[in-house]
Amino acid sequence: MGRWVTLAAAEGVAVIAMARPPVNAMSRAFMAELSEALDRVERETAIRVAIIESALPGMFSGGADITELEGLDARGCSDFIALGHGVFGRLGRVPKPVIAAVNGVCVGGGIELAMACDLRLAARSARFGQPEVNLGVVSGWGGTQRLPRLVGTSRGLEMLMLGEPISAAEALAGGLVSRVVADEALGDEARAVARRLAAKAPVALAKVKECVEHGLGRPLEEGLRGEARCYVEAYLTEDAREGIRAFLEKRPARFRGR
Repeated sequence: MGRWVTLAAAEGVAVIAMARPPVNAMSRAFMAELSEALDRVERETAIRVAIIESALPGMFSGGADITELEGLDARGCSDFIALGHGVFGRLGRVPKPVIAAVNGVCVGGGIELAMACDLRLAARSARFGQPEVNLGVVSGWGGTQRLPRLVGTSRGLEMLMLGEPISAAEALAGGLVSRVVADEALGDEARAVARRLAAKAPVALAKVKECVEHGLGRPLEEGLRGEARCYVEAYLTEDAREGIRAFLEKRPARFRGR
C-alpha cells in the first residue's frame, strides 16, 4: 500500500503495520500513508476492526520526525501540529474500533497515536512517555488533552512535565492501556480481541464510539441526550432485531452491519 505503512485485511480485521526504521518517525509522508490506510478502513465495509501495530522489533514509534520540525516559522509549526491533529482526530471519527498494539518504545507522537485509538494493548516490555518538554516544547498532537483524560490530571501532568517514561505495568495500573501481555503474545492477543469485536454488530459499535466521543468533556445531560439518540438509531437497525431475536431463541446472532 505505502512505503512505510501497509494494510492487510482478512476476516473483517485490518492490520495496519508501521515500518519506517529505525524508530517509525512520523514525517509528513508517513502521516499521509497512515491517513490513506484509515481511508480504506472507513471505506471498505468488509473491514470491521483495525489494528495499528509496528513491524519494528522493540519500537512502536519514537514520535514525530524531528528533522522536519527544525527551522520552521510560526506558520510552518502550526501546519505541522495541524497535521497530527487531523490524522489522529480521524481515529475517533472512524466508525469502527481501532486497536493499538504497542510493542517496546512508545513516546511522543507514538503515544499520541496510541491514545487516539479506542483500545490499547501493550507488550510487557513497552515503555510510554511524552518527552517533548526535554526538547523545550510541549506535546502537540493531542498529548496534553488525551493523556490527562486517560490517567487523571495529576499523573498526566507528571508525565508531561517530567518527560520520563513509564512501564507497561504502570500504564496498566493508571488506565493508559487495558491489558498487558507477554511480548511474544501481543500480536495474537490483538487479533483475538479484534476478531471478537468483528463478530459484534457494526452499527452498535459505531454508536458506542460516537456516544463516548460526543459525551467526553460535555455536561452529563448533553451526553445522555446523545446516548438516547444513538440507542434509537441502533435499535432501528436489522442487526438489533437479529440480536434480540437471537437472544430470545438462545442462539448466536448473525450481524450484517445494517
